[in-house]
Amino acid sequence: MTRSERGKVLVSACLLGQPVRYDGRASGHPDLLVRWQAEGRVVPLCPEVAGGLPTPRPPAEILGGQGIQVLDDHTQVITLIGEDVSAAFLDGAEQALALVRRHGIEVAVLKSGSPSCGNRLTYDGTFSGTKVPGEGVVAALLRREGVQVFSELELEQARLALE
Repeated sequence: MTRSERGKVLVSACLLGQPVRYDGRASGHPDLLVRWQAEGRVVPLCPEVAGGLPTPRPPAEILGGQGIQVLDDHTQVITLIGEDVSAAFLDGAEQALALVRRHGIEVAVLKSGSPSCGNRLTYDGTFSGTKVPGEGVVAALLRREGVQVFSELELEQARLALE
């Protein structure tokens, strides 16, 4: 890792204004993330797109479990129309991990609620919009690897972790 790479942060691409969500929209871009991006500290990634899913795409949720269970092959990520997209989610998570390792990243800011990125909360698998405690696939993999994972609702904590 070079000196210029220290302090880099992996960020969900949708939080940077990129239209990569399932519905083709962005999730907004908080000022702190804009500043970090201008400073060259941000490594953006949409794991779902990186895993090969198109934009827009049918919404997907973890079926009766959490990201860690997808990683351990105990449950699946299913779309609203019943398609198993677990392989794409796992591939995107592996790509996120590769970026973390390549850049020496110790902090990630991931989209809250997402079945791929969700930190602390994910959708419950019923497509009702209900969130439950738990993590998405990427959040679970990165946390398992020792990365500090935050959501866009925890930017102050992420900032402190980078100092």
